[in-house]
Amino acid sequence: MAKSERRFHYFEVIIALFTAALIISNVASTKILNLGVFTFDGGTILFPIVYIFGDILTEVYGYRRSRKVIWTGFFSLFLFSLTMMMVQYLPPAHGWDLQGCFESVLGLVPRIALASLIAYLVGEFSNSYVLAKMKIWTKGKYLWTRTIGSTIIGEFFDTGLFVLIAFLGVLSPALLLSVALSNYVFKCAVEFVFTPITYKVVGFLKKKEKEDYYDFKTNFNPFSIK
Repeated sequence: MAKSERRFHYFEVIIALFTAALIISNVASTKILNLGVFTFDGGTILFPIVYIFGDILTEVYGYRRSRKVIWTGFFSLFLFSLTMMMVQYLPPAHGWDLQGCFESVLGLVPRIALASLIAYLVGEFSNSYVLAKMKIWTKGKYLWTRTIGSTIIGEFFDTGLFVLIAFLGVLSPALLLSVALSNYVFKCAVEFVFTPITYKVVGFLKKKEKEDYYDFKTNFNPFSIK
């Protein structure tokens, strides 16, 4: 069996967790909250996990397989957004008086999902590309430089695009800037704190899957189907 056709024991599990974290974080993003000195949307609590999974996928399985996972997450989020829009605009049943509550809580979800779709693609592909290239440059050493370095780049694009598209005109300029900075700092901090766990998971997967992919000849076009 060709290497590209290999079946892995844990790859599907990571895809499922990656996609679940992505969708859940988008629902949670409808609330702006305070946590200590940070002010951010609720999805920020879980969303950094998506990037950690992205780092693990690229580090172990390579950019090409990560590209498939990123697009799987994209279309899953698109389906979720489309469903929520249909539910929101279809007329409520007679006697169901919670339409206003539904719209006040979830009415922003389509816009947030659109923001997330755009920011997610740019951020995730930037993150995966940087990590794959850094793995070659560092010859597979210093994993922490790749996970943190790629996250700094990916989260910069992701956070900036997401906050602007999702909340421009909804939040005041001061709150918009506060949310953007808090999101970015918090997400990068989570990556740093979780680095020891990332090391253990990556080591476990490389050993169990017998895979440690280097993207020497990879086509990095995000739209490539090869």
